Amino acid sequence: MATIFTKIINREIPGTFVYEDEQCVAFLDVSPLTDGHTMVVPRAEISQWTDLDEELLDHLMNVAHRIGRAQKEAFDCERIGLMIVGYEVPHVHIHVWPTTSMADFDISDRAPMQDAETLAGPAEKIRQALAQQS
Repeated sequence: MATIFTKIINREIPGTFVYEDEQCVAFLDVSPLTDGHTMVVPRAEISQWTDLDEELLDHLMNVAHRIGRAQKEAFDCERIGLMIVGYEVPHVHIHVWPTTSMADFDISDRAPMQDAETLAGPAEKIRQALAQQS
C-alpha cells in the first residue's frame, strides 16, 4: 500500500511543494514545528534512511542543504534544524526547519494541522529564495 507521502508525490492528496526533481520532492509539513518546516522526500518508497543508496542519500542531503539555505534567507532565523526520524510514516523524509532556539526542536509541541492557504505564504518565501540561488 502506498504511503501518504507517495500519495502526496503522485498528487492524489494535496501537498504544498517548494521543490521537486526526478529523484525527490520537498513540501511543507502540515503540522510544522515553525513556519517553513519542510520535508525532503525521495520519490522511491524506502522505509529507513540507512537503506538508501549513497547516491540518493547524497542527493537528498544536497536538496536539504539548498532548502535550509533558502529558509535561512526567507525567515531570517538563527539556525536551521535537520532531523530524520521515520516513525510516523514508513517513507524516508528529512525534516528541515528554521529555528531560533532549542525550543524549536520539541517535536511534541507541533502546530495543529494547517490548510493550504496558511502554508502558501511560507512556501512562496522558500520558492523565491530557492530561485535566487539558481
